[in-house]
Amino acid sequence: MAHKRPAALPTREQLLAFIQENPRAVSRRDITRAFHIAPADRRALTALMRELADDGLIERGGKRRVAGMGALPEVSVIEVAGLDEDGEPLARPVEWRADVVPPVIRLVLDRVARAPGRGDRMLARLQKLADGSYEARVIRRLPPRPREVLGVYKSGRIQPTDRRIKAEFQVYESDAASAREGELVLAEPFEGMNRARIAKRYGDAAAPGAVSLIAIHEAAIPFAFPHQALAEAEAARPAPMAARDDLRDMPLVTIDDEDARDFDDAVFAEPDSDPQNPGGFHLIVAIADVAWYVRPGDPLDREAQSRGNSVYFPDRVVPMLPEKLSNDLCSLRPNEDRPCMAAHIWIDANGKKLRHRFVRAMMRSAARLTYRQVEDERAKHPSLYAAHAALNAARRERGTLDLDLPERRIVMDDQGRIARIFPRPRYDSHRLIEEFMILANVAAAEALETRRAPVMYRVHDQPSPEKLEVLRAFLAGIGYAFAKGQVPRASAFERILARAADSPHARVVNEMILRSQAQAIYDPANIGHFGLALRRYCHFTSPIRRYADLVVHRALITAFNLGEDGLPPHEDPARFAQLSQHVSMTERRAAKAERDTADRLVAAFLSQAVGATFPGRIQGVTRFGLFVHLDETGADGLLPISALGAERFRLDEARHTLTGERSRTVYTLGDDIEVRLQEANALTGGVVFGLAETSRRHETRPRQGRHKPFRKRTTKR
Repeated sequence: MAHKRPAALPTREQLLAFIQENPRAVSRRDITRAFHIAPADRRALTALMRELADDGLIERGGKRRVAGMGALPEVSVIEVAGLDEDGEPLARPVEWRADVVPPVIRLVLDRVARAPGRGDRMLARLQKLADGSYEARVIRRLPPRPREVLGVYKSGRIQPTDRRIKAEFQVYESDAASAREGELVLAEPFEGMNRARIAKRYGDAAAPGAVSLIAIHEAAIPFAFPHQALAEAEAARPAPMAARDDLRDMPLVTIDDEDARDFDDAVFAEPDSDPQNPGGFHLIVAIADVAWYVRPGDPLDREAQSRGNSVYFPDRVVPMLPEKLSNDLCSLRPNEDRPCMAAHIWIDANGKKLRHRFVRAMMRSAARLTYRQVEDERAKHPSLYAAHAALNAARRERGTLDLDLPERRIVMDDQGRIARIFPRPRYDSHRLIEEFMILANVAAAEALETRRAPVMYRVHDQPSPEKLEVLRAFLAGIGYAFAKGQVPRASAFERILARAADSPHARVVNEMILRSQAQAIYDPANIGHFGLALRRYCHFTSPIRRYADLVVHRALITAFNLGEDGLPPHEDPARFAQLSQHVSMTERRAAKAERDTADRLVAAFLSQAVGATFPGRIQGVTRFGLFVHLDETGADGLLPISALGAERFRLDEARHTLTGERSRTVYTLGDDIEVRLQEANALTGGVVFGLAETSRRHETRPRQGRHKPFRKRTTKR
């Protein structure tokens, strides 16, 4: 009689798929880790494996049955091999002895299922027919085998850099392309096999630049510019004055981080001279006129559109535009004439926008300032800070969502290796520039609306009911009430954040509220911006690095008759919507690549300190362990439940706690915790912790203390 499985165990099909997809024999311990099986359920797991062995589906010890003689297992991993004469799909076992002709397997398809293509892999239930062939009914489709694999070549095998690819690939000497041990390589897997041939070598995987190269490849980010685009950029010449407004005598300044790679925005503020606006201000936000150099449909434009945006890594940048433009002709360098799109904006003493005007102009930056310089010498910029105070008051009146989240800065040395990692400072000057840019973006959206021009809005929907319910349950578990059924407003989240600001839960509350938010995207249909509490908003301020901003510039040029290089007047709505979706995708692609690179670099930095202890904070509580955040480096890692002690722990999902049944030790979300670094994998960015001796307490509750990290105000804009 079959053993009755506890609910926590995998099904027969899940377990068989895991064993058959693994390139080597797996042990019970491998399965236990993969499915997070509790110690109390391991006897049942052994019985389940014995069932599979008794049924002939696996060998003793977790080895796969490699087909080739006799009947196929009842449940097998198969892949589509082609079509028969009637156009019906035929399949073959993924594991098959090469010297034996495989049996015919015909797929029985669900009418609503997507038709499979050659090479598609699936877990299927097989039934042998009288003629020796098989019918296969799909249990579930399996992820496709990658066409290319980036990995590190070691001992005749390739270890993939993508943590989603669980299997290693064997490389025969004839397919190794003379690769050396420890090299980063690009390989092409053989169809239906865990073998691959090396197609390209990138050098030592530990060399500077390898980490960002991994992210570029995994995200399929365009890297090299086509010859035509480069030639067009090199042929570009400075824009003429022509009919532009002359702003060269205005003391416009750029304000950026010390490590900024491009300078495309400049600002100016002065008291409004209009006696009807006492205490008000006249602002100028000037943005590099990229549209002058990048014309619709040209090679530069096609490549910029494909890239969608620039991608920034600690050791390199993958720019949207070639260096001749991004670092020269479109960079607002001090004391050099540069063409710009300028927004003149007038606000009252309370920060309310009264009117605006967009022009094409020629400017000359008076200075390239850093945020730190402006902050240290704020007395030299009284009008900028006074205008910022007015805009900040208007922001508070609107009730925006301002999340406090840490931002780490990774500094590389001259050899391209990590020198240090530290929290990036946050000054009032950051907020000053942020408010000026938001104001210009709002003005651009309003200006285009008045001319009934197409607008690529930057929209941010309100949180979904499902995400709100998850957040509500989380907040209730740590003692914060969030009323059910209320219409979500940014100000409601702000009140929760203000209450949590001085508690041990401050960081995790910020992160959970961030997770509850919708993703900001580009869209020609306006639904407003929830986080900024704005009815209309677009991106105007960074056309060097965002294609969406270039589209907005072109729309303004056309709408206000500022030149012939604007957006085509009869832009196809369907194409405009498709373009919005594309640049939203490239933005997500870039963000993931930047985040993955930072994780790998932090892991590489920490790999030199394996065995050391660090103060951290519990950022997640699950049945398989704790997620711990290190404020000092920004690293996030797993503290497995097995590292907490030789006892059973109970998870309380509502209260976000793990409690030891014997010791009564309680681990709670937001608690400070001392951890020992066990593993830091620079290849994947994975970090694993153990429990430091100082944290092996046997008490009803670990001590709590405030360990306040640097925080950054941010929303998904």
